[in-house]
Amino acid sequence: MARHRIATPSSEEIVRTMIVGCPTEVKTNEARVALTPAGARELKKKGHTVLVQSGAGVASGFDDTAYENAGATLVDSAKQVWEQSEMIVKVKEPQESEFPLMRPGLILFTYLHLAAEPEVTRALLERNITAIAYETVTSDHGLPLLAPMSEVAGKLATQVGAYHLMSPIGGSGILMGGVPGTLPANVVVIGAGIAGENAAKVALGMGAKVTIVDINLQRLRQLTSQYGSQLKTLASNELNIATAVRDADLVIGSVLIPGAAAPKLVTKEMIETMRDGSVLVDIAIDQGGCFEGSHPTTHDDPVFDLAGKRMYCVSNMPGAVPRTSTEALTNATLPFVLTIANKGWEQALADDPHLARGLNTHNGEITCPQVTL
Repeated sequence: MARHRIATPSSEEIVRTMIVGCPTEVKTNEARVALTPAGARELKKKGHTVLVQSGAGVASGFDDTAYENAGATLVDSAKQVWEQSEMIVKVKEPQESEFPLMRPGLILFTYLHLAAEPEVTRALLERNITAIAYETVTSDHGLPLLAPMSEVAGKLATQVGAYHLMSPIGGSGILMGGVPGTLPANVVVIGAGIAGENAAKVALGMGAKVTIVDINLQRLRQLTSQYGSQLKTLASNELNIATAVRDADLVIGSVLIPGAAAPKLVTKEMIETMRDGSVLVDIAIDQGGCFEGSHPTTHDDPVFDLAGKRMYCVSNMPGAVPRTSTEALTNATLPFVLTIANKGWEQALADDPHLARGLNTHNGEITCPQVTL
């Protein structure tokens, strides 16, 4: 696989302006927007032009007037946004209906999750798109643009899991916290990253019995120090996972290998050992899922049955709470959007190796080692 070498422009200070476009998201049930009015105002203050598709922010609680007051220019159609912009900021990967709108040389800054989206990868390569993925941008402390959505997804995972455990929804009829004289739900969280910790935290708050599984023993020590004996920790191996899953009422999968497909740590055989009506929530579905048998679902139809168990595999979970998610996402992405717009993408990536790791495709080539076709 060819790697793109980022050219280093002259060290002279270069004053740049850029046309930044924000179209309405078209993925099913995706109500987030990539730029808040506050973000548009910051870009406008730096001399950039901001094009926002009319209605793009309504589902997140931001009407067109708010964008106009922030200095953005409203346009009627997605076609106009894509055609007139130098950089497109989005939330989710381009959908098939958006492929024809992409043109050579365009900068695209969004969540891509290309390991699970080969058709998107092909479209980006065929159209020579410079695609920078939120989820592979790094920092000294992790993945700064994935973190806020991981927090949202982790908290939502426990919430939706508790809901789908109710008998009228097809669940086993277990109350997360139980009541005196009854056992609480047994919750197993696989993966102790940001999403996993937030899922465990909410489950503990609801009174469940919670076990978190991870391969990183140092991370497990940190969680034990933070939560004490209330949170049980378990080293990740096949036998431990199989035993924990067998006894669980709710399993939450939050395994992440940045940019790469998630490993299938929970097999169909393990799922079959669970009590009927138990629930599995696969947060890792954006990267292909960490449960065998997982496939992407939508908020319209979020759950399917597998061997009598309820599988929740919505690929854009934070889209269910778009106001919170949009604000959290823009808080994280805006500094990078400003840097790219101010410097141009090549200078911005040359100056910041963490941002450079976000480059997934350029000039018809894959530039991220974890992405393959």
